[in-house]
Amino acid sequence: MNKRRIIFVPGKNPKPPAEQHQELLWRTLLEGIRRADPDCYQDILKHKSQFQLSAWNYLYYKKNKDISRDLPWIDSLINTHTASDMDIQAAHNWYRKLNGLFVLLADKFPFIIPLLPKPITMSIVETKHYFQNRNNVACQIRELLKSQLRTAFLQNERILLIGHSLGSVIAYDTLWELSHLEHLKGKIDLFLTLGSPLGLRYIQNRLMGHQRHGKSKYPTNINQWVNISSVGDVVALEKVLSVSFNPMKSLGIIDSIEDHCEGIYNFFHNEEGLNCHRSYGYLVNPAIGNVIAQWWKEST
Repeated sequence: MNKRRIIFVPGKNPKPPAEQHQELLWRTLLEGIRRADPDCYQDILKHKSQFQLSAWNYLYYKKNKDISRDLPWIDSLINTHTASDMDIQAAHNWYRKLNGLFVLLADKFPFIIPLLPKPITMSIVETKHYFQNRNNVACQIRELLKSQLRTAFLQNERILLIGHSLGSVIAYDTLWELSHLEHLKGKIDLFLTLGSPLGLRYIQNRLMGHQRHGKSKYPTNINQWVNISSVGDVVALEKVLSVSFNPMKSLGIIDSIEDHCEGIYNFFHNEEGLNCHRSYGYLVNPAIGNVIAQWWKEST
């Protein structure tokens, strides 16, 4: 049996301590697989050591989140098996569409960012800090993931790399550096992006390799890319990545890029209500569970 490794790169904001956060992610990932493919769930359950977290958030924020804030909401999430009618209605709510419009306007006209609602402004500012690489923090963040990928490549492992939100940007940049700066041999079996902002012009104009042309513009170490975004996720507004990154296919450096963004609902709730973007809500969704289960079975 080929050895497999699943690496999860989280999005922004402080997270629980790394070991606790990894446990929560593993728990919700397993639940999504169980809902999609019970037989695969029974198999993957035995291989917990092959799931890893690239725990970059403490480096960036210098603080952890209290795990007790998430636990009751994750318990509730796992005991909820589908989006309710109210969730679906809320995902399509006018204020989410309005916030989405603000983000799209900021993507095209960055000078209006200071005029936007504070949560949107803060999100953009945090992403900007990553690209500015203050105190070399972005390089340190990518080095964490590089270390994990180098080991996996050297051991000839089949790799599923999952990037959520800003984590998908970090993963992309890391893969580009391994391709073109380190020239490291090996390929990611599957790159799975969840709630990714990679479709936004602001992001694309700051990615590693964005000023280059041809094959050197893109990572060359990905076999397949699947992108999934939920209805109402204002971070992943430009949901279709296969158009923006289609040159990777025409250049022959990737086999396929697929987008799944119709009818996907993230029904994570917390004290603030429905959150269509949280990683836990993505992972328990059987649509994501099915992608992971199919990769797991095909990589044996």
